[in-house]
Amino acid sequence: QMNNPLPAKQAGRMHWVILIGAIVVVILAVLTASVIIQEEEPATAETEQAIAAEYTAALASEHSPTVGDPNARVHIVEFLDPACETCALFYPMVKQWMSEVPGKIRLSIRHVPFHRGSDYAVRVLEASREQGKYWETLEALLSTQREWTQNHTVLQDRILPAIANVGLDMDKLADDMNRMEVLVRMERDQEDAKTVQVRATPGYYVNGRPLPSFGREQLATLVREELAKAYPR
Repeated sequence: QMNNPLPAKQAGRMHWVILIGAIVVVILAVLTASVIIQEEEPATAETEQAIAAEYTAALASEHSPTVGDPNARVHIVEFLDPACETCALFYPMVKQWMSEVPGKIRLSIRHVPFHRGSDYAVRVLEASREQGKYWETLEALLSTQREWTQNHTVLQDRILPAIANVGLDMDKLADDMNRMEVLVRMERDQEDAKTVQVRATPGYYVNGRPLPSFGREQLATLVREELAKAYPR
């Protein structure tokens, strides 16, 4: 058995020094953690508020084409790719819902060109706004989508023939497609799509609420819920 090399009194003092030192370390750790938590809590709240404000701004859509009563209390924001097949299928359905509850729903369209070459189709749509023909151009493109897309790729030379009956001044359209305002709106839509994490089209937000999962019934349910809240009987 190994003998204690320190005298009893010295060993006792050393024991107390170690114990007091350990207690001091624990107290300092608790105080430090408390300070960190107190500093982080306000920052976290401010961060959450900033994120919420950014999200709201991204869905505001003041610059976007909008159809429906401006005072409608249910606002659907759709992130749309004109070359997206599902977008072409869902658009008439949403318009039908709007006709069933006149004055209660408005629809804003945001453009996200996820398909190859779709940015050209978006430029056509944005430029058509300069002639007040956006909705006619959109519906013409969606209804003829199979004529100007192939293997999820846009065939640019087939787009203008597809909208020939809209009544656009094609020379003006070509000029307007390169206008800075058009390019700025396109960039804004893509940035806002990133902010609200749109990764596929169509992406729907109803009064700011995203779909819990994608589907016709999920969208219909979300619209019904917002209508019930906005227009209680």
